[in-house]
Amino acid sequence: MKRVKLIVAYDGTGYCGWQVQPNEITVEGVLNKHISELTGEDIKVIGASRTDSGVHALGNVAVFDTESRIPGEKMAKALNARLPEDIIIQDSKEVPLDYHPRFQDTRKTYEYTFYNARYDNPVTSRHHHFVYVPLDVEKMKEAASYFLGEHCFISMCSSKAQVTSYVREIYECDVTQNGRYITMRVTGSGFLYNMVRIIAGTLLEVGMGAYPPEHMEEILDGRNAFRGRKRKTRTTMGQRNLSIQRKSYTRTKTSSKRLDINSDRISGGPRECRIALSYFRNC
Repeated sequence: MKRVKLIVAYDGTGYCGWQVQPNEITVEGVLNKHISELTGEDIKVIGASRTDSGVHALGNVAVFDTESRIPGEKMAKALNARLPEDIIIQDSKEVPLDYHPRFQDTRKTYEYTFYNARYDNPVTSRHHHFVYVPLDVEKMKEAASYFLGEHCFISMCSSKAQVTSYVREIYECDVTQNGRYITMRVTGSGFLYNMVRIIAGTLLEVGMGAYPPEHMEEILDGRNAFRGRKRKTRTTMGQRNLSIQRKSYTRTKTSSKRLDINSDRISGGPRECRIALSYFRNC
């Protein structure tokens, strides 16, 4: 038995996200099918990031266990000969049996791209959000800088987020322009549900002049939203223009938790829990 690590790139347009869903085509489901056919085993991969429907990736990480004689470094070539053209394995290698992609010290990098022009560009429209209103990129850059560091992002995530802490650390958050393309790039220790898309929507509003960059401080404070008043709804950008660029490991750790090939759950891991939304308890 060996464990193989894959670096997976995909165009998420035609998929209902990463995770297997009944009667839906997903990236994980396609990988399971083709790896199982290649190895002759019942394979179920475990992904590091379970992207939403329509979200793209250049460097998602997945692992699976196999008794196949195919060397780990040869898996990429063998799978690319079988996979559809919108899923490509960028690299593959054998890793220790106790290696797990979700139990590592990691940094995730996401990008969200806007196309700022009078009319849209149909050639790249699947990978950008069209904005015809002129955007102030310098103000967007200034606003992005407020997200750097460790903050409680309870005001920058979906109310559906079920986590034990809303604190996340952002290492990089910048806005760049290349012609009519304006790209937000953010790297962090991890992200809450819809957090990246809400950050993109907030920066877009700044670029359109809805409020000044320094308003980010008030948004991040967030406390007023939980003092007996209804939480303010922030703009959430569409998922199809979002892409996970890479997941880098700052330090490799091993885990005693085992892959259960019949489930996406981790044997020996902490039990799932639901918590009440509370700013003061979680920040």
